[in-house]
Amino acid sequence: MRNKLFRLFILALFLLPITASLVNSSVSASNPSVSVLQVKGTIVPVVADYINRGINEAEDNGDSVCIIELNTPGGLLGSTERIVQTIFNANIPIVVYVSPKGAWAASAGTFITLSAHIAAMTPGTTIGAAHPVSGSGEAIPEDEMKKITEFSAKWIGTIAEDRGRNREEAEKAVTESKSFTDTDALKSNLIDLRADNLDDLLNKIDGMRVMVNGQEITIDTTGYSEPVRNNMSEIERFLLTISDPNIAYLLFTLATIGLITEVSNPGMIFPGVVGGISLLLAFYSLGVLNAYWGGLLLLFLGVGLLVAEILTPTFGLLTAGGVTSLVIGSLILFSHSPGIVINRGLIAGVAILITAFAVFVIGAIVHSQKRRKATGPEGMLGKTAVAKTPLVPTGTVLAEGELWTAVAEKESIKPGEEVIITKVEQLKLSVTKKNID
Repeated sequence: MRNKLFRLFILALFLLPITASLVNSSVSASNPSVSVLQVKGTIVPVVADYINRGINEAEDNGDSVCIIELNTPGGLLGSTERIVQTIFNANIPIVVYVSPKGAWAASAGTFITLSAHIAAMTPGTTIGAAHPVSGSGEAIPEDEMKKITEFSAKWIGTIAEDRGRNREEAEKAVTESKSFTDTDALKSNLIDLRADNLDDLLNKIDGMRVMVNGQEITIDTTGYSEPVRNNMSEIERFLLTISDPNIAYLLFTLATIGLITEVSNPGMIFPGVVGGISLLLAFYSLGVLNAYWGGLLLLFLGVGLLVAEILTPTFGLLTAGGVTSLVIGSLILFSHSPGIVINRGLIAGVAILITAFAVFVIGAIVHSQKRRKATGPEGMLGKTAVAKTPLVPTGTVLAEGELWTAVAEKESIKPGEEVIITKVEQLKLSVTKKNID
């Protein structure tokens, strides 16, 4: 009897974890979870990586829906293509929600919004204006612009058609730079619904049917658990921050100032280290943002001219050329990256800052050169020194706070007597007794 009870006890211990697992699975199935990603800022590679990671994790966790809260002025075509492909190949419904109030999904954001299984907007938001433009505001050659526009229009039209949306209106966002408010977008069948907030969105998508990889799925958010926000990691946030064109430009400026300071004052180390690190980070940012090589060459030419001014002062001529090169390079730096632009006020501010800094450094160098003749051995002629040992005729004197070997030219000199330096030869001074009236 005891053996039978013991065997039943062991069996119960073995079955308990399995039973608990089945119960937990049942609870999880009846309480679907929702994953929320947040995209705010320029569409760059790190954003594409983040969305890809977030959707994959939502699939692995068995989430019923993945929501992307979107607020972007646009971004890179390559990164946009990756995001659209990720959404199209997702195994769970993807909802793109333009939020919060006042947000917009311009340019690249329009493509991403239309690619979602469900597209939604908060009242007071905008999408559209997806016409290719130069990042610097400069005109793109007509033939190149025509090709880019035709490709973009066909692509966004294909996306809209695949999702059952208005292809004609979608293409106008590219060909006519047309923008749509949340109300306009809903009337034009570019989005599926408007929602005041996340809870309202979840209530409205409940029961909606979408096609996911050829299979119809009915979204069920009844009894859903609290949405899980899958935010960017610290590294992703850092990379996104330095991928901003204005931050990239500031990093390059900081690198320029640091390196110029190190060149003008060798051995300071700290400015050189900061400048080197800033330059490497700027290289990453400019590479990520597809900076135009012509703009980069002009920036480097500008830095080279500023350094040359310090090494061989030309009283401002090289500085003027360097600053001019930096400004022109800044204006065309992102001319081949639609949607990427440096704030014009920032460019003006940086130009003024670097000019002032260069003038300060050059002024310090010129002032130092003028003082050089009044210091060192040549500047000691005629100065007063004090004998520290008897000069009979050779001894030691204190001059300019340092001990020097000295030779009395005429009569011997006693310790403590003042002398006049008449000659400096290598590390030896020639002195004569100071006459006291």
